[in-house]
Amino acid sequence: MLTCLVQVEEKPALNNPVLVEGLPGIGFVANIVALHLIRELRAKRFAQVFSSSFQDLSVTTSDGRALSPMNELYYYKANGNGRDLIIWYGNTQALTTVGQYELCGRVLDLAQELGCGYIITIGGYKQDQVKEIPDVYCAASDPETLQEALSLGTKIMVGNIFGIAGILIGLGYLRGFKGFSLLVETPGTHPDVNAARYALLALNKFLGLQVNSSDLEQAAEEIKKMLESFGWIKIQKGEKKRDEFRWFV
Repeated sequence: MLTCLVQVEEKPALNNPVLVEGLPGIGFVANIVALHLIRELRAKRFAQVFSSSFQDLSVTTSDGRALSPMNELYYYKANGNGRDLIIWYGNTQALTTVGQYELCGRVLDLAQELGCGYIITIGGYKQDQVKEIPDVYCAASDPETLQEALSLGTKIMVGNIFGIAGILIGLGYLRGFKGFSLLVETPGTHPDVNAARYALLALNKFLGLQVNSSDLEQAAEEIKKMLESFGWIKIQKGEKKRDEFRWFV
């Protein structure tokens, strides 16, 4: 019986990689950033994740393909003194609490096998009014890592972080990982390119990357079309029960 299966296509040799989580959530900030990183860095997929806690549907395309809910893991090998990356991308999170914890556990298992000890999760921080330059908030696994996150110009997040962006840091810490969450102010009603831009700026600074943000709109538009095709973007309009997709809160 399928619960959560990781299908590994390749086991890359990585040097102390950082796991960057980029699943859909508030404002789809993480999703946009992850897809943009994959394209700009030419990251290579090395694993797919399937879960019986993903939504039970597929979407057919004009060329006859059936697209299902999925998660994928990509790797990027840095040049010079940069950090290798594991990028966690997908079009869904799990729909149940048990599914979320199992999903995190399976990904952490593989990340640990590849020598990863550091996690960065990304999300949106829903606000009714957002400035042109949104504030970026953080929460971390430990005081030392919190200071690293604050050095990026962030503010301490006080409140709840829903979904993978919240639980991955805590679960990782129990297994020896360090890490922090980056949460950018967003109305949360649409794929927010501006919020993604400021999340990317923080990532660039922390990881020593120079990823250009000029094509973020393209990633956001693709994600918007994908979400519409699955019907998930309607969640923002109240057409599905709020507690079915708590990671959109």
